[in-house]
Amino acid sequence: MLLNLHVKNFALIEEADLDLGSGLNVLTGETGAGKSLLIDAVGAALGGRCGSDVIRHGAPFAYTELVFEVSEEEKKEQLHAMDISTEYDCIVISRKILPGRSVHKINDETVTSQKVRAVTALLLDMHGQHEHQSLIRKEKQLDILDQFGGAEIERAKEHMAKAYSAYMNARKYLESLTMDPEERRRELDFLSYEISEIEEAGMKEGELEELERKFRRMNNARRIGESLAEAENCLTSGEPSAEELLSHASKCIAGIASMDEGAEPLMEILAQTEDLLSEAVRELYSYKEELTFDPEEFRETEERLDELHRIHSKYGSSYEDVMTALADRKQREEELLAAEDRKKEAETAFAEQEKVLKRCAEELTLLRKRQIPMLSERLASAIRELNFPYVELFIRQELKNAPARDGQDAVEFLISLNEGEEEKPLASVASGGELSRIMLAIKAVLADKDEIPTLIFDEIDTGISGRTAQKVSEKLSEIGRFRQVICISHLPQIAAMADHHYLIEKRSAAGSTSTQIRALNDKETVEELARLLGGSEITETVYQNAHEMKLLAGKKKHSR
Repeated sequence: MLLNLHVKNFALIEEADLDLGSGLNVLTGETGAGKSLLIDAVGAALGGRCGSDVIRHGAPFAYTELVFEVSEEEKKEQLHAMDISTEYDCIVISRKILPGRSVHKINDETVTSQKVRAVTALLLDMHGQHEHQSLIRKEKQLDILDQFGGAEIERAKEHMAKAYSAYMNARKYLESLTMDPEERRRELDFLSYEISEIEEAGMKEGELEELERKFRRMNNARRIGESLAEAENCLTSGEPSAEELLSHASKCIAGIASMDEGAEPLMEILAQTEDLLSEAVRELYSYKEELTFDPEEFRETEERLDELHRIHSKYGSSYEDVMTALADRKQREEELLAAEDRKKEAETAFAEQEKVLKRCAEELTLLRKRQIPMLSERLASAIRELNFPYVELFIRQELKNAPARDGQDAVEFLISLNEGEEEKPLASVASGGELSRIMLAIKAVLADKDEIPTLIFDEIDTGISGRTAQKVSEKLSEIGRFRQVICISHLPQIAAMADHHYLIEKRSAAGSTSTQIRALNDKETVEELARLLGGSEITETVYQNAHEMKLLAGKKKHSR
């Protein structure tokens, strides 16, 4: 159930905080007061499309927040499976709309709009002003039949979906093995060539890096030799050489060490430096002796590097990538060589999955067929209660050419609203207002089947009045016995049946206009009913009529 709606800086709504109750919640107000804005704010929180143009002029952002009570254990388990906490039996869903972007949160954790829509689909169903038009689509009519069938059909649909996925996977695998013989031979030849090319290269891990180091040294042998000669000249040549100068300095310091103990550390440093210099000279000679240039070795190294670079350019930038490419090609070669055997196995598996799919589709078709008479009768009865003097409803079930994820059935609602006329599809019989009432009848029939706890109706009463309006109000109140209903309305008959009545007003002050929402007490409710009945001029008679309408609505609700 939706406990609270908080909206801030959303178009004309500066700030509104609305506590909602169980049963039928009705929101009324003058035309243009901002009733549709409230629905837009709810839709935005539910993950619907919403641009930054809804941000109130002068405000940095718009914000809308919904607080839901979740007490049913099954609903909690569904939410926990989606990694949504229901601590304190509540969840909070919000959306902050900033220029150019939006931030969705559930329980103060940032989430995607897709996750918001998945979560709120379990908690709330919004029926907009034009949603009844979806009734003319066969897919929607099939969905209504399945909802009416309840858990039994839902389980059968789950089995059907799994069977369909397995069937499609089996078909895809079989198709991958079904190859033209000439194409198969060409692919095998090419795979054989690539495998041989990689294996004959005889690559070793780290070989490329080692050869590149070796090639750089050989390619720069002349420069290296010149640098070594210059270094040797600096250390050992000259009059006197660096070695001789360092040796002389050591002797000089050794001569004064006996006179002053403070010179001993300096003497040790010079001695160590002399040892290091001698070691450097030896290493230099050794490196110089090892440095050779063999033109034949250089050519072989260069050719090997060219070969390795070619292999890497075709099969991967690293040794590991090349080995993976080799393994993949060997595996594909194996598959092609064993293709005939695999194909026979795949054909058997596909045939088995096709049988399972057909069996699941037939089971689902049978379950739907069993529900059709009861749904037809219940719908026709509910539609008659909404001031349709004559209603005949027939649900036609047909089989599509092939099973799909939701089965093999196509259903169509055929209806006659005038005696003597044959049943025809909804699209060719019912007007927009009639479709709206038919949708309400469907919601009423599904009220004890549907697991969604909150229903929102946005001006479902458009185009109706009088006795029809009274019947619609009674039907909304009836649904409110099973579900929380939130209804935007302009009809007094519906407002009178409200368990909780809220007024939406537009106010101007200090050069600014804002929409405000507040709950009405009993006296204010009668005053609002009088306004809905009498318009701009409310006489004592109109007020008494409003009072009587509220009393009669109360008696009607308590008589059920």
